Amino acid sequence: MAATLLRTNCPNLNLIARGKVRDIYDLGEYLLLVATDRISTFDVVFPNGVPDKGRILTQISRFWFEKLARVTPSHVISFDVADFPRETRPYTGQLEGRSLLCKKAKPLEIECVVRGYLDGSAWTEYQKTGGKIASGHELPAGLRQRSKLPKPIFTPATKAAEGHDINLTLEQAAEIVGKDIFDDVQARSIRLYQTAHDFLRERNITLCDTKFEFGRRDDGSIIWIDEALTPDSSRFMVRDSYSPDADPVSFDKQFVRDWVVSTGWNKTPPAPEIPDDIVEQTRQRYLEVYRLITGKTLD
Repeated sequence: MAATLLRTNCPNLNLIARGKVRDIYDLGEYLLLVATDRISTFDVVFPNGVPDKGRILTQISRFWFEKLARVTPSHVISFDVADFPRETRPYTGQLEGRSLLCKKAKPLEIECVVRGYLDGSAWTEYQKTGGKIASGHELPAGLRQRSKLPKPIFTPATKAAEGHDINLTLEQAAEIVGKDIFDDVQARSIRLYQTAHDFLRERNITLCDTKFEFGRRDDGSIIWIDEALTPDSSRFMVRDSYSPDADPVSFDKQFVRDWVVSTGWNKTPPAPEIPDDIVEQTRQRYLEVYRLITGKTLD
């Protein structure tokens, strides 16, 4: 099995954060985002990771940021280490293929979730409201789990200080970021989702839902930040398997979630170690969705 990078070690760079997946360095004018091979479920990081996961996530993001640049500007400066500042050169071996030099922006306080199908927490709410409402949107009666929605819906969320994302009403989200910015990022998010969804259908992938993040620059402009339509931020399903009457096959980390649930783990730290066979099967799913999206194999 390939080597796994669980954390970067760049002592002469200014490390400002370690997220569930990314290590973030402040390089002065720019930020450096490095995707490790860490994997988490239920907001808990596992002690072992998935080899190549960080490279796969980064290269998928690169594909989408470039393809969807006409829809919205983003924070991307370069994915090529040759373009990075000189002080990063000693760490090329860690950074190659899994890092992004990007513009600085203050993240908006909401996460921009778009759903094209009735599933997950939206399906749960739809059932609780007697088949009327999901994430604040009135929907037709009689829909089933995994039904395609009449049109994509915007279901914003915010991060708690710890733990899971918290769903917001449209009104709450607009109050947090301001009505003009809310309207802007809602429209951009739906355009990004719809463009990606239609593209992926031709590759036998159903994009069920995805999460976007936006940030505000010092000049007040809003740009797309973080990652772009990866298996960590999106639910990708084999298109032919995803319908109300089928047992869907996923390309994302749902495979790990299913294993976790089967262990009886209580979803609080520390997380158990993932068995080698589950790790490798997860890696193969990530590699396959990378191939289907980009038309390439990972070098």
